[in-house]
Amino acid sequence: MPVSAGGTTSGKVIPSDSMISFHNVIHQYGRRPVLRIPDLDIPSGHHVGIHGESGSGKTSLLHLVSGLLTPSTGSVVVHGQTVSDLGEAARDHFRASHIGYVFQTFNLLDGFSAVDNVMLAQVFNTGRSDRGQAMSILERVGLADRASSRPSELSVGQQQRVCIARALVNDPHIVLADEPTGSLDAGTASAIMDVLQEVAAGKTLLMVTHDRSMLGRFERTLDMEEFRA
Repeated sequence: MPVSAGGTTSGKVIPSDSMISFHNVIHQYGRRPVLRIPDLDIPSGHHVGIHGESGSGKTSLLHLVSGLLTPSTGSVVVHGQTVSDLGEAARDHFRASHIGYVFQTFNLLDGFSAVDNVMLAQVFNTGRSDRGQAMSILERVGLADRASSRPSELSVGQQQRVCIARALVNDPHIVLADEPTGSLDAGTASAIMDVLQEVAAGKTLLMVTHDRSMLGRFERTLDMEEFRA
């Protein structure tokens, strides 16, 4: 059931500035609950760092927001849409239209150039690509001069910049980043964070990190321990 910002779902009033809202969410594997989120609201435009031990449900929380997972009970409302009520095809379309995802493992196609990898995200969203727009976002992440390079020809840090460009090319409302600096050295990680937060300015950013030194960059942090079932 779609709801508008400032509306209600299951009796809960959604704050008018809320981009993401969890209400009475329980997520379980089999019969074992692993996450319990009674109430969580994240306002539009906030940058949130998510931390916790391995297996604490950090990635699962991102997947619940993106619709890659649906909760066992409760509701997840994103950009006014109760994504947990959507069918699989509708969730895929919603994700492509409103959410950019930055993966730790990159998931770049080595048979394609950097700009082609970015343009693939456009095709998944609208069925069409815009090379000019893809080049513009590559320029913003400092890779315009490497647009024709394949991932294997780029450094690890440059590959992550391509991933950021791919996540941002469709101008999503929300950016989800799952350990985007996990495989980088400290200097490269800091530079990648500068790029990510700059291009995601004004958007809602949720980033999972195991590096507590990164948490000071965020206006809000979530400790997954408080959601342990």
